[in-house]
Amino acid sequence: MSDDLQNRGAQDRARINMHEKHEIQYWTKALGVTEEELAQAVKQAGSSAEAVRQHLRTKH
Repeated sequence: MSDDLQNRGAQDRARINMHEKHEIQYWTKALGVTEEELAQAVKQAGSSAEAVRQHLRTKH
């Protein structure tokens, strides 16, 4: 199923896709981080939303 660009939420809430601007906007707001912080967390923890959440918790 292709991305619906009218739906600005994440396509799959279990994964963070850093190649889709609307997903980056969704996740930065949902997690309360900057785009740079999100990118670093995904780089270190992987694209799993739960892994990124845990990673961010340990950093704060």
